[in-house]
Amino acid sequence: MPSASKENILKKIRKALSNPVPLPFPESEGAQSVYTSSQDDDAIVFAEEFTKLQGKFSFCVHEQELSLQLSQLFSQQGWTKIYCKEPNLIRLLHSLSIEPYQNLTDCDVSITGCEYLVARTGSMVLSSAQASGRTTSIYAPIHICIAYNSQLVYDVKDALQFIKEKYKKKFPSFVTFATGPSRTADIEKTLVTGVHGPKEVYCFLVESF
Repeated sequence: MPSASKENILKKIRKALSNPVPLPFPESEGAQSVYTSSQDDDAIVFAEEFTKLQGKFSFCVHEQELSLQLSQLFSQQGWTKIYCKEPNLIRLLHSLSIEPYQNLTDCDVSITGCEYLVARTGSMVLSSAQASGRTTSIYAPIHICIAYNSQLVYDVKDALQFIKEKYKKKFPSFVTFATGPSRTADIEKTLVTGVHGPKEVYCFLVESF
């Protein structure tokens, strides 16, 4: 038998459930976004947000310019161990006479594509359904993401909706929003980059194939 005090509490709960209190502001539960859409081009918004978070952004008019910029970057930085698992990007490296490095654990840099770019937050959306898998973008000390204008969306909800439509039959087991280099302030509230992932992140946005 429940005690008298417990029974009184249960009675109050039953009474409250039978007479629910109406929402004080019913119109506040709308489906409208709380964020105001920008009047600028999504590519400009993404570049601004991405660079605010210490990301390094480059815009390419076409793939020929992408090849030229990548070649210059590799030469300037002295990167020779370039890890890549995605067939279209491997072909790009081959066009630069570069054979992809096979060991992720001690590579100089990794290159991946992405699912989408989110302009409002400056985020790259990555998933386990990509050929790069889960680890390529986070294990290497430096990550380069290659994206195309068609992959650019304004908000997080847009990216999630497109991913749901793209993978109707089998949704990826892993979807992540990578926003700039890895960072933490766990130790004495001092911001440190590159602790849990790459210390540098590059994004090359290509306007057309």
